[in-house]
Amino acid sequence: MRTQSRRRPRVTLAMAAAGTLLAPLLSGCWVGAGGSGSGGDSVNVLMVNNPQMVELQKLTASHFTKETGIKVNFTVLPENDVRDKISQDFANQAGQYDVATLSNYEIPIYARNGWLHEMDSYVAKDPEYDEKDVLKPMRQSLTGDDGKLYGQPFYGESSFLMYRKDVFEAKGLKMPAHPTWDQVADLAAKADGAKPGMKGICLRGLPGWGEIMAPLTTVVNTFGGTWFDKDWKARLTDPAFEKATSFYVDLVREHGESGAPQSGFAECLNNLTQGKVAMWYDATSAAGSLEAAKSPVKGKIGYAPAPVKETKSAGWLYTWAWGIQNASRNTDKAWKFVSWASGKEYEQLVGDTSGWSNVPAGKRASTYENPAYRAEAGAFQEMTREAIESARPNDPGVQPRPAPGIQFVGIPEFTDLGTKVSQEISAAIAGRQSVESALKKSQKLAEQISEEYEGR
Repeated sequence: MRTQSRRRPRVTLAMAAAGTLLAPLLSGCWVGAGGSGSGGDSVNVLMVNNPQMVELQKLTASHFTKETGIKVNFTVLPENDVRDKISQDFANQAGQYDVATLSNYEIPIYARNGWLHEMDSYVAKDPEYDEKDVLKPMRQSLTGDDGKLYGQPFYGESSFLMYRKDVFEAKGLKMPAHPTWDQVADLAAKADGAKPGMKGICLRGLPGWGEIMAPLTTVVNTFGGTWFDKDWKARLTDPAFEKATSFYVDLVREHGESGAPQSGFAECLNNLTQGKVAMWYDATSAAGSLEAAKSPVKGKIGYAPAPVKETKSAGWLYTWAWGIQNASRNTDKAWKFVSWASGKEYEQLVGDTSGWSNVPAGKRASTYENPAYRAEAGAFQEMTREAIESARPNDPGVQPRPAPGIQFVGIPEFTDLGTKVSQEISAAIAGRQSVESALKKSQKLAEQISEEYEGR
């Protein structure tokens, strides 16, 4: 059982960009919203400017508004900007925005502070929404301490291992059905140099709590480590944490991509697409780009579960979801928008108008039973679903945790802590310091958090 801190998070949340786990973002734009909040037959929506949301914006007026008469005023911003604006408006309960895009990192924190409107009452009155169709890990990750739902997923992802099937075949290598990290390290060494300039594996080294710390924390979990124990004692210098970090740093230094300290999601995606690496461990959402019609590696990529060591699974869990502000004057109409944007009808609309590869998947069981989607995403869809369903956000390691989260710790201070620790570890990858030195500095940073939470 995880314990919950009664400490209120700071109003200004230092939320760095975690959306690099997703597809590369588009440039920001602003549409319509303003004033002191919506009313009447309109709702104000504040959302991140990634491709799936931009597609939603294009389809809303001609479908949702036409069917319901509810006008949607969108404010669309880059991720760092949108997180700052959301935290300010929701923390102050200003009510300017009825709905906002939030992740499974923020929603439990916001719910704990009374910033979100619960959704159970709406789900109970809306059987067509079919809440049970939403994948269980997604539902759990968007549930508050009181057991109520405070978000609905727009799309979701986990993490898995991607590799060049043709390169493995040429080298006589075989990917295990359920690889361990030791096996992956061995395969990376053997695949290194399989083609001129090709390295064995790509792993993020770019600083950021949503960059290097996302995959590295899953490695820490499965190696038996944890950021904090159940009593909030910092554990970054424990043997398991140090062993996992040394393994990760050594692997990327010896067989990883060139320029690893500056490599994040986008760079690793490019490296695998351009034939510069034989493997990549990262977000399941990357598969759509790898299998796109014009991708030079379409049909050449194999997919395997997130590598493990001491746990049965290791993949992370992430979702962009919709939250309704508690101060909204239009919660009924806000729910109508949320239920449409996260519902089966919208997925069908995207499939019919833009193709099933563009459907915001990763949230509903019915998506993975849809013949059209299965045909379009056949190379990776089943592995993605298995990764999401096996994710354990409340129990990701070998010991009890004080807060939920797989690739993060579900407290508001983690954005700042994770970013600072990531800078130390990236410096170790760059060879500017040892892993031991990086973790000693990181332990001191984490102990400051321990002091705030211990005994609460």
